[in-house]
Amino acid sequence: MNKRMRLGLLGVLGVVSVFAASCGDDSGGSATPAATAPTTCTQKATDPKAIDFNNDGKLVIGVATPGPRNDGAYYQTLVDCVNRLVAANNGTAIIVDNIPAADAATQIENLVKQNVDIMMVGASEIGKPLPELSKKYSSTFWYCNCGAGQAVDPNYAQSQDDGTEISYMAGYATGLLMKDKKKTKAAFIGNNNLNFEVASFESFKLGLKAVDAANDATYYATGSFNDVQKATEAYNTAKGQGVGAVYPYLGGAHEAVVKLANKDNIITMSAGSSSACARTDIKYQIAVKFDGGDYLNALITKLLAGQFKEGSVYTFHVGVDPEPGAAICKATADQQKALDTVASDIAAGKYKDALFAIQKKAYNF
Repeated sequence: MNKRMRLGLLGVLGVVSVFAASCGDDSGGSATPAATAPTTCTQKATDPKAIDFNNDGKLVIGVATPGPRNDGAYYQTLVDCVNRLVAANNGTAIIVDNIPAADAATQIENLVKQNVDIMMVGASEIGKPLPELSKKYSSTFWYCNCGAGQAVDPNYAQSQDDGTEISYMAGYATGLLMKDKKKTKAAFIGNNNLNFEVASFESFKLGLKAVDAANDATYYATGSFNDVQKATEAYNTAKGQGVGAVYPYLGGAHEAVVKLANKDNIITMSAGSSSACARTDIKYQIAVKFDGGDYLNALITKLLAGQFKEGSVYTFHVGVDPEPGAAICKATADQQKALDTVASDIAAGKYKDALFAIQKKAYNF
């Protein structure tokens, strides 16, 4: 990546604007309802030419995600952030969603060919072609919201987080709420025991047991993050087993499970979105935060401070960075104090060995 590209990105992320807007994408996707309009991701370029990498007089940001752009969870968080960013800069966002991993190379290449200045890949699930494509289309700035991460590469930047830290805190928050309901069983509904799911589930269970050793969780595989029917079947099975809480670790099927949990008065939580507690159309008791929009917004500041450059990786950590973690939506003073302590203990390395053991098992290293 050359110097012009790096300086161009610094230009697009230059000055914080008071403009805060949420706009629809090219095919009518809508933003998650919230109590107030978000004010993040509204940075305005002082020099529009600085972000016009292909010199065609306009800003185009491409976003590729493996799930639906309006899932109300992990995928949508980045999409909404980009929509606000282009709105603040009179640009255009081209969103391609529901990309299967097998088609990622073709679909991402087709997207970047559409005069894209900045290309954002929404998850490591479709990140395999990044090294080749980012090198081939070197006049585009590439960024991956990579979660568990990929190998460092000089041609694209990436953000990561530690899913075990986040899920431990989510499990602890869930345990606190289950204690009030005198429940000990929780459900974790996911895809198919993917390595990052195993890491998240095991650490979630560890957090539950930290509140009460009698607490336990069961993993329910659906074979998809987006299949509503299978997620509903898994939920009904869990409900029949008397669970007090359900963690829909899902994409497109996420909100369907949340709505069922609302109807049955079962504790439920977000899967990524930090704004879940502000929703008025559906109800969350816990916000599990690994929000791609929050990550991108934070990295804007770090770019300007020279702390995040091309080829760099920034890993968000609970208790160190404000973005990742878990929050009880209507926490009592005691519950909030307990969560604050957990976050501090995670940052201090109190659970380092236990979480590393989970990672070792999940990723086979």
